[in-house]
Amino acid sequence: GADFVQENVPEREDVKRSVIAEISRHVPDGVIIASSSSGLLPTAIQADAFDPSRVLIGHPFSPLYILPLVEVVGGEQTSNAAIASAAAFYESIGMRPLHVRNEIEAYLSDRLMEALWREALHLVDDGIATIPEIDAAITGGPGLRWAFMGIAMGWHVAAAEGGMRQSMKHFAPTLELPWTKLEAPTYTDRLEELIVTGCETEQGDRHWAELERRRDITLLKIQEVIDEHWYPAGQDGWPPLNLDSEARE
Repeated sequence: GADFVQENVPEREDVKRSVIAEISRHVPDGVIIASSSSGLLPTAIQADAFDPSRVLIGHPFSPLYILPLVEVVGGEQTSNAAIASAAAFYESIGMRPLHVRNEIEAYLSDRLMEALWREALHLVDDGIATIPEIDAAITGGPGLRWAFMGIAMGWHVAAAEGGMRQSMKHFAPTLELPWTKLEAPTYTDRLEELIVTGCETEQGDRHWAELERRRDITLLKIQEVIDEHWYPAGQDGWPPLNLDSEARE
């Protein structure tokens, strides 16, 4: 019999709920049923299961045979034992499980990607930039850092000894500026402390100068790999300088 079930039916709550309910009646007790949903709430899709305590979200990312991340999200009836068992299984096949501790639509990564995607749609729709320009704005700069530092650690390391606290103070005024269509949260001491503490936890006992050195080496290596295995400059679709036409229509 099966030791672990990964459900991959279309992203429709009614379909997933029905399929998971049927699966739950045929697999042995204790077998984890993980859904590959990219945004549905596990509480909803586990509702009709024979044993909802073993139903959860196991959201991988394409190409899933290369990218290690899998978001593990439990519903209201999911047991901690099921979450731990799922995480252990994913680790055993070389993936890196990330426990999304609070049940929320689209989980973590898709919410972040969706925010960026919606801003890109606004930029195109308003005639500010083209898709090649938007992609270049990511792949030539922040996207390279994000690949191994995420969003926050890049700013934390860039501020050297001042760390994220200095960066937060520096960028706080921009939250009041119309830099995005997204509404920003109110800047408070509590928010600052949460971000700073998070960065310091992630840094651990590693010195900022060592992080900076490794960042630079990694960026150079990533660029070398991109040039060799993706496309070098001039062949990668980078938008040319165009001074003869207006972006806005």
